[in-house]
Amino acid sequence: MGIPSEIRDVWIQRKRNSFIIPSPAEDEKNLRAKQFSQEGIRDGVKAAAVAAVVSAVPTLIAVRKIPWAKANLNHTAQALIISGASIAAYFITVDKTVLESARRNSRAQFDKT
Repeated sequence: MGIPSEIRDVWIQRKRNSFIIPSPAEDEKNLRAKQFSQEGIRDGVKAAAVAAVVSAVPTLIAVRKIPWAKANLNHTAQALIISGASIAAYFITVDKTVLESARRNSRAQFDKT
């Protein structure tokens, strides 16, 4: 699966030898995009860690105290509950953070003109 290495190498060489010179505005856009994605990842990891703790504590207490949970939730089910909450928190937070950063950026550019 994916791009064969020969085609990929030709594509990269063609991209390097192109006649188009990127403008400084393009470099700024790429830098801002990288900063926004890094900010989103950082916030997403924090949210995932909090969600893991917040979902792990009641799950583990329920498995020890509630008879139904003790009988029906094995280790795999517990891990799925905790990781599902963490993954959801990560992706939701990254999406919200990147969109908010883009919104801030577009407002700043609009106000700049």
